[in-house]
Amino acid sequence: MIRKMTIALRSTDEVREFVREVMPLENEYDLISGKYVIDAKSILGIYSLNLSKPLDLVIRGEYGDDLTVLDKYKIQV
Repeated sequence: MIRKMTIALRSTDEVREFVREVMPLENEYDLISGKYVIDAKSILGIYSLNLSKPLDLVIRGEYGDDLTVLDKYKIQV
């Protein structure tokens, strides 16, 4: 299954916290900003994106509790 949600990472602390929470999850996570797609478990990759704009998070795999963990980053577009 593939699910897409829009998130915001507004500070370096929020980026670190996001990566720390996504890292142990088993699914594949990609962040999309314009034409750039990076692995959401890569802190350096995230820092290479424009964090002043919302990011699309694509989740590949089975998800259940994953969405609960990620809800605090979700924004409505």
